[in-house]
Amino acid sequence: MSFFALGVNHQTASVELREQIAFNAERLAALLLDQTAHSSLQDLVVVSTCNRTEVYAMTEDAESILQWLAQVNGVDVKQLIHHVYRYQDAQAVSHLMRVASGLDSLMLGEPQILGQVKSALALSKQAGTVSPELNSIFEYAFYAAKRIRSETSVGSHAVSMGYSVAQLAAQVFSHPEKLTVMVVAAGEMNTLVAKHFAEMGVGKMLICNRSRERAELLAHEISHQVEAEIIAFSELAQHLHRADVVSSCTGSLHAVIGYADVKAALKKRRYQQMLMVDLAVPRDIDPKVESLDNVYLYGVDDLQTVIDDNLAQRRQAAVEAEIMVNQLVTQLITQQKVKEASGIIHNYRQHSDEIRQHELQHALEALQHGHAPEQVLQEFAHRLTQKLLHPTSILLREAAKAEHPDYFEWLQQHLQYVFEHERKPKQ
Repeated sequence: MSFFALGVNHQTASVELREQIAFNAERLAALLLDQTAHSSLQDLVVVSTCNRTEVYAMTEDAESILQWLAQVNGVDVKQLIHHVYRYQDAQAVSHLMRVASGLDSLMLGEPQILGQVKSALALSKQAGTVSPELNSIFEYAFYAAKRIRSETSVGSHAVSMGYSVAQLAAQVFSHPEKLTVMVVAAGEMNTLVAKHFAEMGVGKMLICNRSRERAELLAHEISHQVEAEIIAFSELAQHLHRADVVSSCTGSLHAVIGYADVKAALKKRRYQQMLMVDLAVPRDIDPKVESLDNVYLYGVDDLQTVIDDNLAQRRQAAVEAEIMVNQLVTQLITQQKVKEASGIIHNYRQHSDEIRQHELQHALEALQHGHAPEQVLQEFAHRLTQKLLHPTSILLREAAKAEHPDYFEWLQQHLQYVFEHERKPKQ
């Protein structure tokens, strides 16, 4: 039985094709349950995100994975085959580790994918499509992803606007839990900013938006993590002093936060420092604000420079991470081989014990018939040695007859090592 990884991602397939073969959790759960009852392809995990759909399976027939993926999604297999990548055994393990650690993501090092892979495994476990062997491979991949993210810098530098704003605040303020953050406009960009701050554990979130309905939606999304208060857009200036951090992204044609507004807010704050981030183009915050003491003003270009530098650092760290992946794959494959060998060793020891018992019985019977003990012991030792060495002798003869001499040389070297080791006196 081999381990296969087969699928498409943002590099091999268009968004239209990815949409065609994507799964939501409810539909996938039903399909996996059906697999356990009707299909020969029963040992599998399906990972489906906006950027990839992949099937990881233990099977002897990789084509069955492709056929299943096409069939359940109503896609022509001839169309799909041109966009599918397929990896087997060590390469499949390596791919899974790279996916779980974010090395194969559209945004290098993004952390969400690990949780998505864990959820995919949990869903397949609930459906009963995960064998102990397949589960052990996934658990090892999670272990690898954790090591890669903790021992390299592949995920430690902000490479998105939303995340960059939160990380910037963490550098300016030493106690994030005491911060009050104001987001001006609750669009897509500031929604991400708010979510990152909520995950950081800030004290309070002020949401200032022209549409109260949209503000309420964002407040609801983050309410389980942080206290959220909605402020009318017309009251922005009078609440500005309450914010330690301001992130603005309105899409307005004119500045919505003026120099006088910030100066007045600073006075009310007794000149405690403020971080102001202007994510809008045209700008939302009067550029003259930068001249005020105790105000740190960052614009889109400032953040983009940081992001570009951080992405370069992630790419450099990814080289180190790739080396670690190769080492961890080798380690897993070695463990699997040792595990397989342990079964063979157990059988060999059992066989040897049966030989010992048989020869011992033979010797005891000889003693009972009055044969000389010395002669019986010598014959016992000779017969036991001959039978125990018989398998090794056969292996050496077959290796000597083989077309490739490396096998014979390997056996010779390792047997010689064993002989020398056994001859050493025990301490």
